[in-house]
Amino acid sequence: MPRNLPLHARVEYLNTRFKHHSAPDVLRGAFDVFPNLALVSSFGAESVALLHLASKARADVQVIFIDTMLLFPETLHYQKEVAKQLGLKRVKVIRANTVLEDPDNTLHQRDTDACCSLRKTQVLEKALEGYDGWITGRKRFQSDGRSDLPPFEVEDGTGRIKVNPLAHWAREDVRHYIEENNLPRHPLVAKGYPSIGCAPCTSPVKEGEDPRAGRWRDQEKDECGIHFVNGKMVRVGAPQ
Repeated sequence: MPRNLPLHARVEYLNTRFKHHSAPDVLRGAFDVFPNLALVSSFGAESVALLHLASKARADVQVIFIDTMLLFPETLHYQKEVAKQLGLKRVKVIRANTVLEDPDNTLHQRDTDACCSLRKTQVLEKALEGYDGWITGRKRFQSDGRSDLPPFEVEDGTGRIKVNPLAHWAREDVRHYIEENNLPRHPLVAKGYPSIGCAPCTSPVKEGEDPRAGRWRDQEKDECGIHFVNGKMVRVGAPQ
């Protein structure tokens, strides 16, 4: 594929080419066309599957982990455990400076969107400067807003791409992959947390509930905001 094609044309080409390909193929194709990619990981309940896949596609994959300073202690321990077990040598841990805007760590009680913006969105935007794009673990089954998620997207307003190798995976696919490869599970999964974010905004999920019901429970919110630009969800690589 000619490297001088416009960004949207390259993304359209990749979505057509890899429409029915596996996650490893999507990752290899992404690195071939966009060598300077970073994998952004929360080291949450399902993160280890993508981290393992990416480490096989590129041994020196750059991983970005945002420590919001409100994460569960289990997540911080798990991040170090997974990095060691998978041999991830390039894990960049980034933290927000919350001293001025949230000195007492109570912003989440008043405005969860503002808290996510301060501790995640703004931090990630700065961290991704200079990269061609980033690799995410998003999947279609996770929410209605992701039901048409493609393997490749154009991130509007940034000139970057987003790669979603697991877009077509079902929850069972993730579980089977983790089990078959004997990968470590986040310790909170066994305690009823199938989706894990910051401690104040994550609660256990009861049997029969949606797996993401414990995220921002009882609020009109199901995304932290890092997949939005100017307040809107970034969609497929269609012309903007």
